[in-house]
Amino acid sequence: MRNKEIKKEFENEVLDISRVERMTAGGRRLRFRTLVIVGNKKGKVGVGLAKGHDVQKAIEKAIKSAERSIIKVPITKDGTIPHEVKAKYGAAVVLLRPQSEGRGLVAGGTVRTICSMAGIENISGKLIGNTRNKTNNARAAVKALQSIRYNEKKEEVTEKEVVVNKEGDSKDIAK
Repeated sequence: MRNKEIKKEFENEVLDISRVERMTAGGRRLRFRTLVIVGNKKGKVGVGLAKGHDVQKAIEKAIKSAERSIIKVPITKDGTIPHEVKAKYGAAVVLLRPQSEGRGLVAGGTVRTICSMAGIENISGKLIGNTRNKTNNARAAVKALQSIRYNEKKEEVTEKEVVVNKEGDSKDIAK
């Protein structure tokens, strides 16, 4: 029952399906490998990679894998990320930059899919690395989003205590 609730919360998108073969004494053994992105478009996204004997099994296993690897992405009020971030995974290097409101999602391929599934509306993404491997590009994009550090400023006013020492000097101390 709990898994049904989780599946309703997250949307998924298949990025890559590839046929994988291995040679044995009896001949070739076929399997399918799928790369799936899951996200709720509210700041959570995950990447899953799995193999199966048929495509549907591989997709189901990749979705489960992606749900286990979900990360929380800090998104500002403008629908962008707080600061520029760069990450490397294998040969893939991804650069993500925040954009002003209304600019849109300026990224291609894997980075575009991951950012849209995370719910980021205004961002500029660039694949700097010299690879077209979707798996490594996806992992680099998630690593970049994971490395974002963001502290929302609380609008609470801290009360200050005024302490007067023996010489008559006063110091403000926050509670």
